[in-house]
Amino acid sequence: MKMRYTIAIFLLMLTHLCFSQNKTEIYVIGNIHDSVPNYHPKILFDILDRIKPDIILHEVDANGMKEYESGVGITGNEIKASNTYLKNHPKTLRFPFDFEGRNQYRKDKGMVPTDNLSVKLIDSLYKVKQLTASEMKLYENFTNATKELMKIAELSPENFNSAATDKIGERRQNAQYSDLLTIIKERPEFANRFVVKPNGEKISYRDGFKLMSGFWDLRNQTMAKNIYKIAETYPGKKIVVLTGFLHRYYILRELRRINTNQYMVKEFYD
Repeated sequence: MKMRYTIAIFLLMLTHLCFSQNKTEIYVIGNIHDSVPNYHPKILFDILDRIKPDIILHEVDANGMKEYESGVGITGNEIKASNTYLKNHPKTLRFPFDFEGRNQYRKDKGMVPTDNLSVKLIDSLYKVKQLTASEMKLYENFTNATKELMKIAELSPENFNSAATDKIGERRQNAQYSDLLTIIKERPEFANRFVVKPNGEKISYRDGFKLMSGFWDLRNQTMAKNIYKIAETYPGKKIVVLTGFLHRYYILRELRRINTNQYMVKEFYD
């Protein structure tokens, strides 16, 4: 009886060990898209080569992935590093994971260029002291968080891929899409300025920025779902997700929320 019990425990441990060894691993790497002295394709390639991913996911849609694979006009850190890795590991799979048709979608809805125009208008009102005290505080919170992240972006990639930076990134994005929206909703300047959408209809800065605020959530949630689908389709693989580091906090949060214990989310420096 004791022998049977011992064997049962051994088999259970062996099964758990095998399952752990075959469990899907996901690495969400936040990137600076353009090459800078502290972060360039060689640095990212070395990270990829250390992880040895089976699958690399890029922050583009299907058309963007085709452009990446064509090799024409390639300048970003992610695709340059990915192409180099693929040459050394030709069996590596690569997929897009972004919101499909994101750029045209934003233009068609009028989110672009109303988003940038709205922020520029807030900045101009701030400089001439036309904002209320509470509005000034909201805008300063946004700019201060941006400055914090810019300083961190001058450091090594471990620094802008950390839980501490994720918190600052979340604070900064909440300030942009919630606090600035509060200013935009209250001030008439944003209701009285318009852009023309591709279909010829006018949209106010206020309405366009409001749409972009909602799209920030929709886009990130969609990206996380797309990553999850790929993880389900290719179980037991190492998957590297290459994204802008401002998306990292949101994608990680969503992946942990929808995870049914099918994968492990890991950091590249662990």
